[in-house]
Formats: sequence, structure tokens, C-alpha cells
Amino acid sequence: MFYRPEDGHDLPHNPFNAIVTPRPIGWISTRDSEGRDNLAPYSFFNAVAYVPPQVMFSSTGVKDDRGDTKDSVAVIRETGVFCVNIVSAALQDAMNASSATLPAGNDEFAHAGLEKLECESINAPRVAASPASLECKVTQIIKLEGASNHLVLGEVTGVHMNDACIKDGRFDVTTFQPLSRLGYRDYAVVKDLFELTRPDD
Repeated sequence: MFYRPEDGHDLPHNPFNAIVTPRPIGWISTRDSEGRDNLAPYSFFNAVAYVPPQVMFSSTGVKDDRGDTKDSVAVIRETGVFCVNIVSAALQDAMNASSATLPAGNDEFAHAGLEKLECESINAPRVAASPASLECKVTQIIKLEGASNHLVLGEVTGVHMNDACIKDGRFDVTTFQPLSRLGYRDYAVVKDLFELTRPDD
């Protein structure tokens, strides 16, 4: 099968999201200038550089009470900072609950029953139960093609890791089993690892 996106695919669901998988979930927490906290998951998320460490996420939706975007990007435009919380298998239900479309200013931490902690290098909350959190300052917000597509790039200014996840000097993902997004409404949990040595190692 071949299709051009502008012509459509004639399938009952868009296959694009199922092709680019698995995708890590960036659980983005922010605090606006009035001190109101926000939390939302984004599956267009990844790390993009080592030195300095940098991450990205993109928002592809819009809310009536936020103009051309959603709560996270609207707050980040205002404050210039955000925190990425890693989602473990144990947090899948809370992550899903935090994806609900709530009025601007509502606290998804409270909605999802999550404890929050303060970040160290930025003014934002973080998910207490997350195995790792990345505090970030915005470097760029890029308007992408499409009506409401925004790419947010951030430099990591602080890293939190649960000590229980550090084994033999490594951050061991099998200790918390990260959740990843597949296509449609499908998810996967990382449980099994294998190692490959590069030819020039």
C-alpha cells in the first residue's frame, strides 16, 4: 500500500501514529504566573541532544480557552520553563486521567490524584512518583505546518532520579518499566532489554 497524506489513506484510522512507534511519553508539568499548576502527557516527545542535554515535545491540539494551542504551550510561552516527568507502568492510569480536557487553570495533579513536589532549578511542580523528572528552560518554540502544531525545545537544567532505579551505576529502566505510546489507543511497557555493541566500540 502507498498513499499520499494529502489524498487520504482510505483506512478507518490514521496509520501514521502506528508507524512511528514506540514513542516515549513526555508528561509535561508547568506553573503559570498566577501559581496554577498543570500536567499533561504528550507522545510526540524525545531527547534531542547530549551536551547540553535537550529535549523536545510537540503539541498538536487546540483548546477554546487557549487560542491557538493547549494549556502546556500557553503556560510555557508565559514562563519559559517546564518539567518532563517520565511515566512508569504503575502511573499509566494517572497519566491517562491527566489527559482529560479541563478548563484552563484546573490542576490535573489533583484531578489524577497525584502528589507533587517542587522543582529545584525552575518554578514548576513535578510528579512525586515519577521515576525521573527533567527540569527544562525553553530554548525555542517553533510553529509547525498546520493550524495548531507547536514544537517546544528545552535545555535540561536539573535532573531528578529515584535512587531505587539506579543499579550498578546505571539508570535501570526495568526497575520501573517505562510506558510508551503506540498507534491508535495502544500502549506498551518496556520489560525486556538486550544490548548491541557498535562495530567501532
